Amino acid sequence: MPKTQYRIYVIELSKRVFTENAKFRAANPQFNGVLECLYVGMTSKTPKERFVQHKTGFINKKGYKLSSGIVEKYGSYLRPSLYNHIDPIATRQEALKMEKNLALELRRQRYAVWFN
Repeated sequence: MPKTQYRIYVIELSKRVFTENAKFRAANPQFNGVLECLYVGMTSKTPKERFVQHKTGFINKKGYKLSSGIVEKYGSYLRPSLYNHIDPIATRQEALKMEKNLALELRRQRYAVWFN
């Protein structure tokens, strides 16, 4: 069986998240309203499968909710142009680091970004 690979993905969120969610707003003081609101995540699934999990409020066999409430409520669609350049990653730790690095880079570019 092939070893699990992780992928980074980006979901565009409705701009309502900025006005309606205080935690999101507080995390993005640099946001000027021009660019989009985004969610950055990592997954062992395809980005498309993971997006569907978020939007449907997916709960795993152990009873844990695996979807982000922010994406479930405000997620619009995947933004492959912001993540297709990132190759699959071999370990969960590396993927978490890459998720954070991409999120912070997008914030530096003045997007409003949420990540875990």
